[in-house]
Amino acid sequence: MQQFEIHALPGLDFHIGGLNVSFTQSALMMVIAVALITALLTLSVRSRALVPGRWQSLAEVLYEFVAGMLRDNVGQEGRPYFPFIFTLFMFVLFGNLLGLIPYGFAFTSHVVVTFAMAAVVFVGVTIIGFARHGLHFLRMFFPHGAPLLTAFILIPIELISYFSRPFSLAIRLFANMTVGHIILFVMGGFVVSLGGFYILPGIVPFAFLSAITVLEIGIALLQAYVFTILSCIYLHDAIHMH
Repeated sequence: MQQFEIHALPGLDFHIGGLNVSFTQSALMMVIAVALITALLTLSVRSRALVPGRWQSLAEVLYEFVAGMLRDNVGQEGRPYFPFIFTLFMFVLFGNLLGLIPYGFAFTSHVVVTFAMAAVVFVGVTIIGFARHGLHFLRMFFPHGAPLLTAFILIPIELISYFSRPFSLAIRLFANMTVGHIILFVMGGFVVSLGGFYILPGIVPFAFLSAITVLEIGIALLQAYVFTILSCIYLHDAIHMH
């Protein structure tokens, strides 16, 4: 589990009033993720060629993918929120992928990071819901047409379901990334321990490690998609009240 420990970078260990504000490797990877995303999107579309090249095609595919996700789950009313949804998807995606690079660090494997993102989504869609519907947004916790006598059962259930959203959103991403990295570490240890003495026994765990690495890349993409599409669904509920 040492791979998940957060350490301050050399010379950047700071404390203010007893509060640790050190610049850690987790914060560094976040900065790198933002820098890579900015570089990808800025440089790839700089030429704005009619026939896009590889990098411009990649940027356009990512753009259309998230735009289609938002359009299918929220509708045209979700267009003003595209910049946030696209930023969220790219940040989670790059956070997942950077953790697969040797000597990298997956900041999405820490629940404090994933919960912070989930809390921003939760608070944001709640504010949007009240801004658009006022106090009528509270009707979301009591389905239209339900018998009044069921209110004492339905309202608590709906409240628990609603307030559990940020926890389920955060824990899903954190758990998947953490478990995946533990498996990679264990399989890598088998390769080193067996392959260090006998080449042939090390081939089997190396083959498993290669397969799991490919699987982890797929999971990194999938978890970014799941985190984003659930955010779109929550946004849909806030806008359309159902």
